[in-house]
Amino acid sequence: MVSSSHEALHRIFQQDPGLFARAARHLGVAFPPPVSTTELSTDLTETQPLERRVDTLLQMDTEDGSFLLAVESQSRPASGKPASWAYYLSYVYAKYRIPPVLLVVCADRGTAEWAARQVDIGPRQWSSLTLRPLVLGPDDVPVIDSPDEAARDIPLTVLSAALHRRDPGADAILNALAKALKGLSADDEDTATTFIELTEQGLGTTQAAELWRHLMAVDLSFFQSRTAQQLRAEGRAEGRAESRAKDLLLLLGHRGVEVSERDRERIVGCGDPDVLGLWFRNALTATSTAEVFASAGEAGAAG
Repeated sequence: MVSSSHEALHRIFQQDPGLFARAARHLGVAFPPPVSTTELSTDLTETQPLERRVDTLLQMDTEDGSFLLAVESQSRPASGKPASWAYYLSYVYAKYRIPPVLLVVCADRGTAEWAARQVDIGPRQWSSLTLRPLVLGPDDVPVIDSPDEAARDIPLTVLSAALHRRDPGADAILNALAKALKGLSADDEDTATTFIELTEQGLGTTQAAELWRHLMAVDLSFFQSRTAQQLRAEGRAEGRAESRAKDLLLLLGHRGVEVSERDRERIVGCGDPDVLGLWFRNALTATSTAEVFASAGEAGAAG
């Protein structure tokens, strides 16, 4: 099941690919920062009906060469995941001929411990393939509770908040992050808005999410531009709708629900975030788009 917090834990690396090198230092692994990055298709589906998708796939070009970064957000242990991860790495290496690295991001300590295990694939006598994921969990990313430190690396602070969302230090991280965002200029409004939304997604349904919404309800007035004031008053309905449409299509793809071109146009063309939110909730259990769209009075609202 795909959730908003699931999305935030890998999409943060799309927003700031350089975050990977900075975060990996806490794992004792030194990657050079990217000189440039290219976002690649996450669709790893073969011609067979079986569909496979990695959460985020980036080509990282550095002064020492290029590598592929596959980021997976994992909320709980799943016995079939190591085989899927090995497939992802083998597939992208065969397709792009660029060395891949797997990063698994877990907000749960038990899941992080499970994901960090080395998996040998092959008979006992000879392991033909060894899976060695890099794992970022709550114990691998520091608690960033200083506004000055948060301001130096806002993406890492967002990741810290998401991974420590159930910890006692979550409130201090969010207060530091809010103050760091307040220090941004009006020219950085779009960047701040992106990290505000990623933080809310990353916090999921925890108590920390309620604090964050309260902090933002009080502090969003620090943006002085007209569009920022509209963000507070109107919630940037258009941007939220676009993001929710993208999340809905991603969820349907993950769940294997067939989406026709007409259904896709209906989802993308819907400008009402509330309707898209309803469709997203329906999609968590739906087996067809008809079930996704089915709701009392929905037809009129979707227009």
